[in-house]
Amino acid sequence: MNEDVGALDGDKPLDRDKRVLFGTDGVRDVANLGGMTPEMALRLGRSFILFLAERGIPRPRIVVGRDTRRSGTMLEGALCAGMSSAGAEVLSVGVIPTPGVSFAVQHVAADGGAVISASHNPAEYNGIKFLDRDGCKLPDESEVSIEEYLGDNLTDDWRPTGASVGEIRPLTDIVQSYADHLASQIEQKELLPSSVVLDCAHGAACAVMPFLLERLGVKWPLIGTDPDGLNINEGVGVIHIEHLARRVTEYGHKIGFAYDGDADRMLMVDSKGRTIDGDIAIWVLARWLASRNDLGSGVVVTVMSNMALEERLALEGLRLFRCPVGDRYVLSAMKEFGARLGGEQSGHIIADTYSRTGDGLCTTIMMLNACRDLKEDIDTLVDRFDRYPQRLSNLAITNEHSIDMDYVDSLSSEVQKRLDGNGRVFIRPSGTEPLLRILVEAKNFELVEEVSEHLTNLLKSHCS
Repeated sequence: MNEDVGALDGDKPLDRDKRVLFGTDGVRDVANLGGMTPEMALRLGRSFILFLAERGIPRPRIVVGRDTRRSGTMLEGALCAGMSSAGAEVLSVGVIPTPGVSFAVQHVAADGGAVISASHNPAEYNGIKFLDRDGCKLPDESEVSIEEYLGDNLTDDWRPTGASVGEIRPLTDIVQSYADHLASQIEQKELLPSSVVLDCAHGAACAVMPFLLERLGVKWPLIGTDPDGLNINEGVGVIHIEHLARRVTEYGHKIGFAYDGDADRMLMVDSKGRTIDGDIAIWVLARWLASRNDLGSGVVVTVMSNMALEERLALEGLRLFRCPVGDRYVLSAMKEFGARLGGEQSGHIIADTYSRTGDGLCTTIMMLNACRDLKEDIDTLVDRFDRYPQRLSNLAITNEHSIDMDYVDSLSSEVQKRLDGNGRVFIRPSGTEPLLRILVEAKNFELVEEVSEHLTNLLKSHCS
């Protein structure tokens, strides 16, 4: 069964017209320019604390972490200063994956968290995203409220003094604690495969991986572990999965795992160098969790997941729910429908028993457990999944608000009728980049190419 959750017209189904700064994954822009300056970071920090204070948390404890970008320390200083000036107790972790901050919030019973990262974007970008006291990303309504505080005079006027001023202090040993948490999820460490390679994308995974491998008792080779502040995601990680594929095939490894800059995503490579994406991982994990009676009502995926996943889950008698793009919408739908697994084709995967947000390292461990228990032949997963041909095109746009979504919806409906149940079309503005994403999927590759070109030409003409 396939059930759609909410509107399918973009990344931001609620309050789309009200949000200016926040996208699918927090506030993101070129660092020190536009919407991601130190001044903006300071104001965002103050607004977040005022948002919490007016909801009954007058002196909140906030965990702050970042990835390896050069601009990270600059923005961290401003963000933490803004929070402490509003009376918060700020616990600074330093470099740690986004899911590590989520873990830390729960581990020390903090009132929220903040992550300074631009995830998969190039090094010149950076961003800020906030977490609630459960370690989950904030819902749309909360982000709208924080934006409103930015323009409120109270944000500038509210100035605690003396003992009411907040403080900033380091939160030590939390990276090691996060590694302990991850290692505790591995079952039967003695059965771990010996020939595995890990690509840390010169990002936040670098801070955790040595501790994790030590606790697992393995000596898997690592690549992408030399961050210099400017090389995050550069030629490595999930964005350049071909780098890992070459390493796996050239050195004869059985399997490879790659992450993005803040390690909340994971993609795999089999021994033949073929990508095992989030859809295939969800197919495996759904069967594994179902066998342990830990799947709940079913699986939540986004509108981007391949129709082959629907078919494979249906064969297992497992329900599928679709939601807009973004792992927080996945989590929201999981809560609404009682599903305990959800994720995205891009590699964001949440299993409620194990994590509260996308966690690439946790997903790695779950996949190792699942493939062992199900006796999966990893080298045949891609062949057996038999995905529908799919093409995702990105059309650059100069002004998102100039897009006529009524026209886009009408065009999508027209093409959907033409496909007559043999495929689907989905068009949405990106929540993180100035792009219009055009997804076409059908059983026939030639039809995919024809429809994709037709749509791109029409939209290019309309948006120019």
